[in-house]
Amino acid sequence: MSVETQKETLGFQTEVKQLLHLMIHSLYSNKEIFLRELISNASDAVDKLRFEALSKPELLEGGAELKIRVSFDKDAKTVTLEDNGIGMSREDVITHLGTIAKSGTADFMKNLSGDQKKDSHLIGQFGVGFYSAFIVADQVEVFSRRAGQPASEGVHWSSKGEGDFEVATVEKAERGTRIVLHLKSGEEEFADGWRLRNIIKKYSDHIALPIELPKEAAAAEGEEQPALEWETVNRASALWTRPRTEIKDEEYQEFYKHIAHDFENPLSWSHNKVEGKLEYSSLLYVPARAPFDLYQREAPKGLKLYVQRVFVMDQAESFLPLYLRFIKGVVDSNDLSLNVSREILQKDPIIDSMKSALTKRVLDMLEKLAKNEPEQYKGFWKNFGQVMKEGPAEDFSNKEKIAGLLRFASTQGDDGEQAVSLADYLARAKEGQDKIYYLTGETYAQVKNSPHLEVFRKKGIEVLLLTDRIDEWLMSYLSEFDGKNFVDVARGDLDLGNLDSEEDKKAAEEVAKTKEGLVERIKTALGESVSEVRVSHRLTDSPAILAIGEQDLGLQMRQILEASGQKVPDSKPIFEFNPSHPLIEKLDSEQSEERFGDLSHILFDQAALAAGDSLKDPAAYVRRLNKLLVELSV
Repeated sequence: MSVETQKETLGFQTEVKQLLHLMIHSLYSNKEIFLRELISNASDAVDKLRFEALSKPELLEGGAELKIRVSFDKDAKTVTLEDNGIGMSREDVITHLGTIAKSGTADFMKNLSGDQKKDSHLIGQFGVGFYSAFIVADQVEVFSRRAGQPASEGVHWSSKGEGDFEVATVEKAERGTRIVLHLKSGEEEFADGWRLRNIIKKYSDHIALPIELPKEAAAAEGEEQPALEWETVNRASALWTRPRTEIKDEEYQEFYKHIAHDFENPLSWSHNKVEGKLEYSSLLYVPARAPFDLYQREAPKGLKLYVQRVFVMDQAESFLPLYLRFIKGVVDSNDLSLNVSREILQKDPIIDSMKSALTKRVLDMLEKLAKNEPEQYKGFWKNFGQVMKEGPAEDFSNKEKIAGLLRFASTQGDDGEQAVSLADYLARAKEGQDKIYYLTGETYAQVKNSPHLEVFRKKGIEVLLLTDRIDEWLMSYLSEFDGKNFVDVARGDLDLGNLDSEEDKKAAEEVAKTKEGLVERIKTALGESVSEVRVSHRLTDSPAILAIGEQDLGLQMRQILEASGQKVPDSKPIFEFNPSHPLIEKLDSEQSEERFGDLSHILFDQAALAAGDSLKDPAAYVRRLNKLLVELSV
């Protein structure tokens, strides 16, 4: 071995220590995935070299035959994996093998519970890559040299997977990376050609470059040891270029795990080849679980981009809208230039056409999943529903299609599960109902018990209950579905249209006329607190509610804006009262204007609380209520 220089010992990042410990103890049931992860990384390194060599052919250093080799030594109890890809510099090694520079790391660590079964799912979801080597090895050595650097700048990294690692400079003639796993006692089964061959066929057959294993040849005359020969054990062709009829589900699933660095199978996938004006292939996947950085809109996302089978870019975000950022996959174009950049992608009209087609393909895939696998779609919605709700604002042309994929809780359920589609809602709408009714709020309990729903319960009309923070914003972009308008039951003057009989409407008008005096008295008492006072058509059991003006911001949007420090436009609620409620009848007969004012303010504050709002002056509310209680007890 070459002489080592500039040797130093460095400590792992805290998150790496935690990950190593949990991985070694949680993934014991599926140890063989270490090879899949290391081969996947080696494949990425070769892809990067192939791309960089387009503009700098000297990086190939005369060796253009790109491959991965896996070998073993039974006596030494080692498994070695070697690639002739881009390789790593000393700085790269310290950065990539000593830290986890991944968004969502803190959330990931917070979610680990110490329960081995649950944690193995989380670890798989996060992606373990290189560190999976420590599942079977008690020491791992890495020898690497970045393409284009001199042989004297090779680097040797070594660790036992505990608190630290060693890095030294060594001579390395060939570019690329060699990883040597010193197997733990009891893991000798992996130092076996047949075992390694089966693992490669099982997990890495789809890798689009040769993965070679040594085969023993007969010794030549005069030789004591047989000469070492290599044979390719995988198919070594890009999966997306093969006909769909030739590809098994297991192959699609393993390819997903390779590109997504995920342990779980995807929920669904769509493989398509487009020929004609544009020529490209795409293979798109819907993951089973959400990544930790799903709600960090700046986090890396997008498809792997190939041009004529040559890898060009990871996380090319221009091919799908942001609300579909959870989709994983590959797009391979025959029409783009090999020197394409992210800036060019944003301006190229070819990309707009591809983006439109790929977006429709994803939405069709989700429609099919919802129709054919409703239970699986429930799982999808739980993981990705809030992101899908960003769709109507971002993708006007597909608004109706996205709306059909949305799911909501409703007054017909009793557990708050978001399981009702808009098609379900309309299918069981009352005869003559020409609107889709909904109510937004902070919690399911609050909206389910809201006084705004009283008339709907009485008439048996279903109302959608929206409690996600994004919902009011969503509804500002959804005006209709299947020709039916959306109506917020807490906004404006409620009009039930054909669901109210002429007799009901006439009776309501007559009651309103008889209460004009009471309306004026309450308006005077509440003063600047309200924009309007009127007789309510919504209430059957409660004395009063606060309605929102037709053009005013709802409570959810006001709270979101206030929390982000933005200025909220001034608006005042509409006070509606139930003329047949005993408290309102008592208020109407009250002679003392002071007492009338106190009672009006108490009813106003109670209506605000029922709507989920906070009181502007809680002390005044308590004082008035206590005064009333004292008077009642005298």
